[in-house]
Amino acid sequence: MKDGEPRQRRLVVMTVGVVIVMLLMIPDPASAQIDSKHFSLHGFVRGHFSMNLQDPPETEQDDAYDLSMVRGTLYLEANAFWDWGAITLVGRADKEYKTDYLERLDDLSSIDLMGQYDNLDMREWYADFFIGKKVTLRVGKQQVVWGKTDFFRGMDIIHGFDFTWRSFLEVENEQLRKPLILGNLQIEVPKAKGSLQLLVRPGWDRDKDIGNTYDLFGGRWANQPNKGVNFLEGVPYNWHHSSGDTDDANYGFRWYGTLGKVEYSLAYYKTLNLDPVVNTIFNPFGDAPLNGFGEFIYPEVDMYGLSLNYYWPAPDMVIRTEISMTADQPYNIGTNFFDGVLPGFGGVIQKNTVRTMVALDKQMRWAQKILGASRPAFFNFQIFDTWLTDFKREDDIVALAGFGAPINAHTTILTVILGWNYKNDRINPTIAAGVDATNGGGFVIPSVEFAWGNHWRLRLEADLFWNSGSKLPGEIEQDTYLFGYFANNNQLVSRLTFQF
Repeated sequence: MKDGEPRQRRLVVMTVGVVIVMLLMIPDPASAQIDSKHFSLHGFVRGHFSMNLQDPPETEQDDAYDLSMVRGTLYLEANAFWDWGAITLVGRADKEYKTDYLERLDDLSSIDLMGQYDNLDMREWYADFFIGKKVTLRVGKQQVVWGKTDFFRGMDIIHGFDFTWRSFLEVENEQLRKPLILGNLQIEVPKAKGSLQLLVRPGWDRDKDIGNTYDLFGGRWANQPNKGVNFLEGVPYNWHHSSGDTDDANYGFRWYGTLGKVEYSLAYYKTLNLDPVVNTIFNPFGDAPLNGFGEFIYPEVDMYGLSLNYYWPAPDMVIRTEISMTADQPYNIGTNFFDGVLPGFGGVIQKNTVRTMVALDKQMRWAQKILGASRPAFFNFQIFDTWLTDFKREDDIVALAGFGAPINAHTTILTVILGWNYKNDRINPTIAAGVDATNGGGFVIPSVEFAWGNHWRLRLEADLFWNSGSKLPGEIEQDTYLFGYFANNNQLVSRLTFQF
């Protein structure tokens, strides 16, 4: 019997049990009838298509203008609700067509790429219990969002994200976020003008639902020069390392309130580090790797967070900030380890890390006059800074294992978003851009979404990157940072959705 089968049976039993218990609690059996008052079903059918605009160097063929993604998705959400509670079920099925480009990557890699992209999953299943007028308990597999940043996150660390099929570019991040089994208690405290949220993850999730998941198997979003390279064959995940075991419980709290005209929140969460680090036999972090060479692990960390939100009337602007401190966050070391062949494989070091985000949100009225927009444009500007508070250059920390570039004490990224509308929001252009002010490089994403009635949506976009340094196959380098990982990966993307 496979190790995961007892756990899966337990989850199924739990789900059925929650449904049965709630049905038994219905005071009037007639109220269980499926009608518009007690039941809703909605979702969407979606097609994703993307085309390479450049030729990734890992393959012998010229891959420019080849299709890199043909993906179909069916998403369903069912809700049953009564005065005292509710049940929610969310399912998603994804199926991909193996394009010629993916066929070439599949031939290079030792893994079945379609097995990584195809998906059939009950993403969320949870029950809400309304306890009086001020207390709500939600139990089951769900999503909880604490942060309000775009692209890069500080306080939003409860869930990992699945970046294997779309990297960080999908508009609705709830489609990338990986739901978890949680106990989620929210208590309204009117006298204190706030609410308290208590969270517990008992450790019943599937291993793969923990932490951020990147394309480490050589698919279309593998960092250059790793397309066609299955790192997991030699460096697998160890979900049960002594420094971070997915079966261990995580927990925390968040207080959200208002003080005068300022909205604020305070948070703490004990969890596993979102990004994996490499534990190697050369300098083991606690237990040695199970395979005698190397493994990806998610060590346990503590996060402390603060957020502030203020509307400034004079310039008609919202100012937001998030500040989070992760105690003993793990990083890999060894920029020139093994003569530069295995950068980052020199061990793991822990550093207190502070992430700060400052954002400005403003309605731009000039868009109506200059751009002919239907209404004022939305403008967002954000500064993200990551600070290793006890940074020492001699620690020799890499920005990412597998690349030789050294990390800096501060890494600062700036992003802007401008969105406006035509024909009563039926045509909606947006431009998003970002630059790495510390290490160079950036991205720009022009897009437009067309809306027809209540059901049809078409989104067209270009994902364009530039960098100050990138790594070629077999190269030993020390200048590749975040946007260098996306070198030669410019894309044209279209997305057609029928929502119901």
